[in-house]
Amino acid sequence: MLVDVGDEEPIILDAGTGLRSLGASLRPALIERGRPLHARILLTHLHYDHLLGLPFFSPLEDPGALVELFGPDQGEATLSEVINAAVTPPFFPVQIKEFGCEVRLIEVGEEPFDAGNAVVTPRWVPHTGATLGFRVESGGHSLAYLPDHQAPLDRTGVAESVLDLCRDVDVAILDAQYDEEEFARKSDWGHSTVAYAVHCAATAGAKSLVLFHHDPAHDDARLEQLEAAAQSMPGADRLERIVAAREGMTIDLTG
Repeated sequence: MLVDVGDEEPIILDAGTGLRSLGASLRPALIERGRPLHARILLTHLHYDHLLGLPFFSPLEDPGALVELFGPDQGEATLSEVINAAVTPPFFPVQIKEFGCEVRLIEVGEEPFDAGNAVVTPRWVPHTGATLGFRVESGGHSLAYLPDHQAPLDRTGVAESVLDLCRDVDVAILDAQYDEEEFARKSDWGHSTVAYAVHCAATAGAKSLVLFHHDPAHDDARLEQLEAAAQSMPGADRLERIVAAREGMTIDLTG
């Protein structure tokens, strides 16, 4: 997911398999300008579905490219050690250091940091393992990104860290993987329901909600059903817009 902040280097949210197609779409313009990519990637956590796209991100092959990769403090092991252990034989044929670009691996906790003119606020959020959510603010606009978020069993209370990230944002991009029946079977798998995503966004005073981290078993028709259901759930009337994330979707926060 790409956050375009005007003339600044782009901010990329996580490094899942979509990073391959993002690289393919960015690279022609970079080649035409004769300017390698400079970008920042914000990693919420290191589960495979948030990391697997990294070695397939084609701009990494370009000499002079720079990618700053911000990720959660891993405790005893460093972020660099963990990622380099994942992108290495026998799991992948080459190591990150063998790409043509420079990759800087930067551990973060809850201290806000600058990403060009944008300010990024990380917070630990409930999931399985060390997981961050991010709030990105630039030019008077804001978004919250919490793709993996464990809902409490009663789906009523909201963690203070989640409220911090989502409070009054223009758009909250939240984990909405399950319906209620699915959550009952997988209540400790680290994810949320559509209804709980609506509840979190409304409680925090977010303006709009993007339902995210769709269950791979949900086809387009099912996602459209969940989107329609979300728009009439408790709290939905406090939000200006509720939409399910779609491939290629663009949201303009300046309009």
